[in-house]
Order: sequence, then C-alpha cells, then structure tokens
Amino acid sequence: MVCFASMASLLKENFKKKEMMKYTNIFTFLTMILFCSACNGPDKKELQKEKEHPKLIKNLGNGNMSCALQDKEGNLWFGTTENGLYKYDGKSFSQFTVANGLNSNEISCLLEDRAGRIWIGTKEGICYYDPSASLSSGGKTFAHIQIPLPKNLPPNKNPYYQNHWIYSMLQAIDGKFWFVTIDGVYIYNGKSFTHFPMTEAPNGFLTSNDKVERILEDKDANIWFGGRTNEGVFRYDGKSVTHFKVPELIQGQNGPRPKPHSWGWPQLQDKNGNIWFSSWGGAYRYDGKTFTSFTTKDGLPHEVTRIIEDKKGNLWFGASDGLRLYDGKTFTYFNEGLINPWIWEILEDKTGNLWVGTRETGLYLFDGKKFITYSEYKH
Repeated sequence: MVCFASMASLLKENFKKKEMMKYTNIFTFLTMILFCSACNGPDKKELQKEKEHPKLIKNLGNGNMSCALQDKEGNLWFGTTENGLYKYDGKSFSQFTVANGLNSNEISCLLEDRAGRIWIGTKEGICYYDPSASLSSGGKTFAHIQIPLPKNLPPNKNPYYQNHWIYSMLQAIDGKFWFVTIDGVYIYNGKSFTHFPMTEAPNGFLTSNDKVERILEDKDANIWFGGRTNEGVFRYDGKSVTHFKVPELIQGQNGPRPKPHSWGWPQLQDKNGNIWFSSWGGAYRYDGKTFTSFTTKDGLPHEVTRIIEDKKGNLWFGASDGLRLYDGKTFTYFNEGLINPWIWEILEDKTGNLWVGTRETGLYLFDGKKFITYSEYKH
C-alpha cells in the first residue's frame, strides 16, 4: 500500500510538471508574439500613417508653387506656374485648369475679397471664382475680367511676353482693388479701371510699362511698390508717390560674379509697424525712419523670396536654400525634408500650421522641425 501510494504520488507530481511546462510554453509563445508585435507593429503603422494624408498631384509639369491663401471657409488654395490652381478642403485636393475655365494654368497671385470671391492673377489676366457658384465640371466655374489698356500706353515690344501677366494684387482699406501687371498698375472700383502711372520709377522689368512687381498696403493705407529694376522702393500716400533709396546689397558677395541689388519687394508690415522688404541680396526692415539691412552676416542667404509673420509674432523667411525663423534676435535654419529648397510661398493657416511652396510645385507642411511632403508627380 505504501509503494502504491508512493507510485500514485509520483505520477501525480509528474502530471503537474507536464501541465506546468505546457502552460509555460504557451505563455512563452504568447510573450514572443506580443514582443514581435511591439517591435514591428508601430513602425508599419507609422509608415502607413505617413502615406495616409492626401497629396497634390502634379500632372502637367513641374513649375513652381507660386502663391497660397486660406479662405473664410477654411479651404486652402494653391497657385502654380504650370499645374493651374488647387483647392484643399482638409480631406482632398481639387485641381482647376484651363479645362475648368481658367484663362491660363500659370498663376502668379491669389486674393480673397471681402465678399468671399477668390481672385486669380494669371499670365493672361484676371479670373475670379464666386463660392456661391457650383464647382461642378458642368458649370461655369471662373469668370474673366479684362483690363482695358490706355490708348497712349507704350506697346509691349517683348516678343517672349506678349500677354497680360498679373504680378500681384490687393484689396485696399477703401475697398478698391489694385493690380500690378506687365502692362502697368491699375485701380479697379468694381465698375471701371483707372491706370496708375508710375512715372517715378524709370525702368521696366519685362516691358517699358511694368516698372513695379509687388504691392503692399500698410495700416495707414499707404501703398508700397517695389520691383527688380528700381533703385529703392516707393510709397503712395493717397496724394503723391515718395521714392526711398535702400542700402545696396551684394548677391554672391564671395562668389566669382557678385551682383549688387538696391531694390526691394514689399512683403508685410509686422505687429510693431515695421515694413519688411525682400531682395536677391537679403532683406530690409523699415521702421518709419531708416532701412536696416539683413544679409548673410546676420544668417540670411542672398535670395529672399517671401516673408510672413505668424500668430506668435515670429517672422519666417523663405529663401533659395530653405526656411528661416527670426525671433527678433537670431535666425534659425530649417530644410530637412525639402526636395527642392527654393521656397516661393509661406502660409500660416488658421490653426497655426505652416505650409511651404517651392520650386518644382513642391508643397510641404512644416511640423516645427522637418517638412512633410504634400505633393507628388504623376503622368
């Protein structure tokens, strides 16, 4: 009986050990599965997540991302120099070209007026989109407005630019529209156009008529003008035009072909009232009395194309080699993720996101450290 009891006890103990080993093996197997999932899962999800956001499709050529705005409804609009116009509603991109009623696929500037209409400046003139109209392909999406040219306007003798290019535009405080074009500067009151001769600027850029290229209105309703063939910048106070000379800046100062520049594109008026200008030699800040230069010595590259102020009061500079943040003291440089670093446009949306447009119709979202691409090329 003792032997039988010992034998029974031994069998029982062996059975327990086998059961324990079985559960141990199951636990080990499950642990390995969980470990592998933890190692591989998030990376795959993260990679998949990066591909989930929609992208602007370039299908007509590369060109540049030339301009952008956010409308009152929150939609983002992007103008390009070859692929027409894009609208992004936060979910998908819609593309509009000459097939949808634009007069050109080469877009240079965008404006939303107080009535909510989107004005599009192109190489062939002015279009506008009224959001009350349907964007369906069957309807007339874009209306055209032709600027009547004065009879005494000197003819355009440039054989390569026989067009009516709109360089920049704005709606002033008084409600009137200003258009800077290859044919000169024009004011539109909603019914008729008035030519605004810039006799103070002696030289044209592509023709004898386009003496300025960029326009800006400050908080005091002064209109600022600038162009690459000017010596300095100009301000119109509603009565007369004043010419301001700016310090000469050198593009490629340490290179084999240094080039002097003494012009400025008016870009913005900051929260402190300073007017900022960009050029191929750097940038200028005008405080109402003097012009201060910012160059490579301060941390800027030579070619500065765009300057904006964000909601926090920081200034962002787009240039030929990437993006810079200016906090009032120093410049911080960013270019990680940019395929082509030459920036033409910067837009801060209503939620504080920073969008950047570059050459080759590149569109990027800047996350504070690097650039996430929102465009791709497809035939």
